[in-house]
Amino acid sequence: MQHHTHAHDDDVVVFNIGMTIARPHRIDLWWPVFVAMPRMIAELERNRAAAERGEAEDLGFLGATTLMGRRGPWVVQYWRSTEQLYRYASSADHAHLPAWKAFNAAGRKHPGAVGIWHETFAVPASGVETLYANGAQIGLGAATGTVEVSRRGARARTRLGSRVA
Repeated sequence: MQHHTHAHDDDVVVFNIGMTIARPHRIDLWWPVFVAMPRMIAELERNRAAAERGEAEDLGFLGATTLMGRRGPWVVQYWRSTEQLYRYASSADHAHLPAWKAFNAAGRKHPGAVGIWHETFAVPASGVETLYANGAQIGLGAATGTVEVSRRGARARTRLGSRVA
C-alpha cells in the first residue's frame, strides 16, 4: 500500500466557505450565489497557473475542494496567507467583491432566502498532518502535491510538526 503526505512545507490558511439554501423553490434567489463561487475558483486557478509561468502576480491561492452537505455546498480553500486571502476578497479587480456586493443587495431584498458562511484557519506549518493512502489525493495534497510519507514519518504523531526531509 502506498502512503503519501502533503508536500507543502509552509504555513497554510484553510478557508471554508459555503452557502445555505433556505428556500430551495426560489432558484432565482440562490442560483446567482451558487454560480459565483465556481467563477471565483476558476479565476484563482487561472491566476495560479499564470503565476507559476511568471506571467502574473501570485494571489496566494493554493487550491480548493468543493463539497456538498445537507444544507448546501461549500468549498475548502487553501491559501498561502491571510493577507493574500483578504487582499483577494477586497479587490475590485477580481470576482469576489462584485459577487459579495450582489449577494448583500439581494439579501436586503429577500432576507433569509440564502445564507453565506465562512471560517478561516491560519495554521502554522507545524500544525499540519496529512495522510493519503492508495492513491487518494484530495485537500491540501491535491492543492500542493504529495511526497512519500516516509519523508515526514510513518506515524501521524511523527508527521505533525515535521518538514519534508
